[in-house]
Amino acid sequence: MTITVAGNKKEVAEGLTVAQLIIDEDVETPEYVTVSVNDEFLASGTFEGTVLKDGDVVEFLYFMGGGQ
Repeated sequence: MTITVAGNKKEVAEGLTVAQLIIDEDVETPEYVTVSVNDEFLASGTFEGTVLKDGDVVEFLYFMGGGQ
């Protein structure tokens, strides 16, 4: 099946979970990543149980604090 990850189309296996995609994509600091699938944010506790579907669009986001 084909999904889009960070703007790039990829062929992945059926049944791929968000948790496995994070591993496969070697996401930096996975404990701090926020994931959206089709513009819907996922709770971090749902990554293992969220199975991706053909055509899904996945983004990895990091929220950073800072400033004065």
